[in-house]
Amino acid sequence: MSRTPRRLVLAVACTFGLMAFSTGLPSSATTSPPSTTYPVQIAAANGNITIPARPTAIVSLSPTATEMLYAIGAGGQVKAVDSYSDYPKNAPTTKLDALNPNVEAIVTYKPDLVIVSSDTTGLTAELAKFGIPVLSDPPATNLDQEYQQFAELGSATDHVAQAKAEVTKIKGQIAHIVSSAPPHSKPITYYFELDQTYYSETSSTFIGQVLGLLGMKSIADAAKGAAASGGYPQLSAEFIIKSNPDYIFLADTICCGQNAKKVSQRPGWSTLRAVRDGHVVGLNDDIASRWGPRIVDLLRRVANSLTQHSQA
Repeated sequence: MSRTPRRLVLAVACTFGLMAFSTGLPSSATTSPPSTTYPVQIAAANGNITIPARPTAIVSLSPTATEMLYAIGAGGQVKAVDSYSDYPKNAPTTKLDALNPNVEAIVTYKPDLVIVSSDTTGLTAELAKFGIPVLSDPPATNLDQEYQQFAELGSATDHVAQAKAEVTKIKGQIAHIVSSAPPHSKPITYYFELDQTYYSETSSTFIGQVLGLLGMKSIADAAKGAAASGGYPQLSAEFIIKSNPDYIFLADTICCGQNAKKVSQRPGWSTLRAVRDGHVVGLNDDIASRWGPRIVDLLRRVANSLTQHSQA
């Protein structure tokens, strides 16, 4: 079972709207000359946050932030991560709940910086009573925002150069994947399944924009209420069948056990172009719900599926 439950995948998805190369997370032991002058102020989503000194006991309540921290070499400064932070494997996973943060439980780790993906419970104000700064980096709405979050974490943790290098690497990998993708004369349509109740995403969302780099277009764009849902509408089986997408991407393989065979057995789905042509692609739920360094892996997985089928 995935350590990211379906409720978190959908919560993250909704907040989003509001192998030739490898992302290769650097070792947490990576060191470099000081790059930040403290105290430093970070313009985060929860306001201007002042970090008085180089943090050495970070608590991450965001699976994506955890991946980012390790990617820029700040893993050695991480003391504890939430129960959903399952990557990299050497991250100090705890029972801390990212959705319902417990102030007392967090304080026991004596953190000098707490990182979250949202602060809807007043955590910033509560931890301020203990002199603990909270940095909120919400789900990115586009790649530029993802890159900006790398910069923020780099400044906060004294890894400015590593953060910049990581962004440069990601940009290069994305450019290579896109340039290597097979050409097509018109947009390739797809249905992106967040869970088996048919929640999906439109082309305007973070994931939709990333797949759009490959010339793909979501069928959810035409769904009623797509904009009102923040780009994450719940579709119906009838709508999906009528739309007849070229591809189906399953981001519920781990949480909900979905696969190409089960999709083909859904009433009426065996007639879909994607099912007939073998274009039902399983994805890793966690990678598909995060906006960190492994977005490259998601894009590569999709691009490879296009390449394989174009050569078939």
